[in-house]
Amino acid sequence: MQSQKIDVTIVGGGMITNDLLLPAVYHLQRTGVVGSINVCALNNPPLKALTESKELLEAFPGQSFNAFPALSEPATKNQPDLFKEVIAKMAPRQVVVVAMPDQLHYAVVMEALKNNQNVLCVKPLVLKYEQTIEIEKIALAKGLFVGVEYHKRFDRRALVAKRSYDLGHFGEFIMGEAKMIEPYYYRHSNFQNWFTAENTDPFVYVGCHYVDLVYFITKLKPVEVSVAGVKGKFPNGKIGYMWANGRVRYENGALLSVTDGLGYPDAGSGSNEQCLTMFCEGNDKTGMIKHDDQFRGVTHCYLEGLGCGGTHHNFVSPDFFRYVPWEGAGYRPIGYGPESVAATIQTAQRLASESAGLPEAQALQRRQAIIREIDEKGVIATPANSYINELVVEAARLSILNDGAPVQIIYGDKPHVKLR
Repeated sequence: MQSQKIDVTIVGGGMITNDLLLPAVYHLQRTGVVGSINVCALNNPPLKALTESKELLEAFPGQSFNAFPALSEPATKNQPDLFKEVIAKMAPRQVVVVAMPDQLHYAVVMEALKNNQNVLCVKPLVLKYEQTIEIEKIALAKGLFVGVEYHKRFDRRALVAKRSYDLGHFGEFIMGEAKMIEPYYYRHSNFQNWFTAENTDPFVYVGCHYVDLVYFITKLKPVEVSVAGVKGKFPNGKIGYMWANGRVRYENGALLSVTDGLGYPDAGSGSNEQCLTMFCEGNDKTGMIKHDDQFRGVTHCYLEGLGCGGTHHNFVSPDFFRYVPWEGAGYRPIGYGPESVAATIQTAQRLASESAGLPEAQALQRRQAIIREIDEKGVIATPANSYINELVVEAARLSILNDGAPVQIIYGDKPHVKLR
């Protein structure tokens, strides 16, 4: 049976759309997985930037997307509810990609589900545990797939570590530290309009990647979180947490320290700094998992400054995202970032193809069975298999807004968080 193409609407035209989402979707379009592509934003300047991007034009010659608002609209005209109109016009069971600020995810995801659309959402899915459970129930009832873009689950290093951990090669995780420091220039981007102290912080925004990764590898549940932050002022005068340090305690007593920030030097050789170290206890010996993720064994020094911040010397990671020559036109995006995006969109395509031609009741049952299978497999992050992230995020926000006070995560019939 030939799989039908899936139409995609990306809601949000910012950095992650330019750097990962649109390239991944464009490649899926030219390989026959994706049909039409819409990109919807608050206004059209970011959409114009996408259409004029030299890198995108070189990588995907002849490809384009439907822009909402139209490029002919006044640049200053904001249309915050336009995404609802765009989603409402989609055929059922296509894909809506949510690439909005953290605090807006819930509204866009719910709008997509209301209109019977599958969803790919950048992390974290939502900021409240109750919201992720609501999303899970609605999506399963309708046979719609919701994938969360925790792309580190697709990093081959993480997959190797998970298999080895499952086989008992390391012992039991007991002590670790993680770090993800994003570039300083983020402070001059659109971050300054939404990455404010009352909405989010570096632990929630990027630290969640490593919290999810430790859970993905070990399946140990976090039971307590404390996060302290350091505030700063964006160029536009708004106040945000520029740095954060969190400590996560797990059900077996293990501890993970997580340091995050918007402050990797623009003149530095790496595009950011990120790493994970996990020490494990075994039988009269210890094991260790150590990932230096900002340095993948490749360095380049250019004649002109081509790296982030215009640097000449760069740590070149080929693993997350790179454009490379391939047998087709333009360039191909490679890495675990595009693979993660493709996994959710191809899952939506699988749901459609494997339920095609069945009576509606049987089609729904088939889609639900596939969703449960993917939940159980646990490679693609879903509300059912990554819900601990929403509990951690909720606890982290409660902690950082209370000067780093410890916050407990209580499981049972009604999981929730509370100040210790």
